[in-house]
Amino acid sequence: MPKWKLVIEYQGTRYRGWQDQANARTVQGELRQAAETLLGERPEIVGAGRTDAGVHALKQVAYLRVRAPHPVAMLRQELNDLLPSDINILEATEAPPRFHARRDAVERFYLYQISTRRRAFAKPFVWWVKDRLDVGKMNAAAVILPGRHDFAAFCDKRGKDASTLVEVTRAELRVPGDLILFRIGASHFLWKMVRRIVGMLVEIGRGNLTPKDLQRFLVDSSASAAQWTAPPSGLFLECVRYEGDEAPGELLPAFFFRG
Repeated sequence: MPKWKLVIEYQGTRYRGWQDQANARTVQGELRQAAETLLGERPEIVGAGRTDAGVHALKQVAYLRVRAPHPVAMLRQELNDLLPSDINILEATEAPPRFHARRDAVERFYLYQISTRRRAFAKPFVWWVKDRLDVGKMNAAAVILPGRHDFAAFCDKRGKDASTLVEVTRAELRVPGDLILFRIGASHFLWKMVRRIVGMLVEIGRGNLTPKDLQRFLVDSSASAAQWTAPPSGLFLECVRYEGDEAPGELLPAFFFRG
């Protein structure tokens, strides 16, 4: 059975997330429909991770498997011709039979973009925070995140995750112009975890919370950061790393904004 590895970018604004849902438009559903039209059968599609409604991806990874053979050379272009304009396959390559987009991933990276000014353009890709933010305090909190922690206070319990322990490998902030960028890498992520971390970092930047509050939430499983959930507009699945892949380099905006 042919299996292909796909690297996909998408704007999540119009979708109820990555994963198939009944009576809802999703990225996986659009990809499945395009592949079924092209290949003449219902394909098996598995992504490296789920993104929530309104969340974007710069390099989501998925595998596509069908029974009948099909030349890989034109697969990317043929699928792109059938996909809506806000979903684009960047790469399509043959994958080993045992490749699994989710289980084989060793690290995932998310990028969050905060805008410090009102924008006429690119509003679907940032969270505009009107208040002045103390980035030094936000950074002091971000450096607490790497390591193995219990993120029960930062996830939506409806996610039904078997364990809320997550190994965070990287957390960093950068301020290019009027953007505040936050990148976090981890073995895996819990439902709404990144958005709630960002929301708490913003509250720390506003002066309403301190880095010690973040540390407290990492040890108090009865706490909930739900009240500080950041909007999905600024969140991107930046990339998925597999064994042998390099980690992402310099922290850059998802798009180049004018000053």
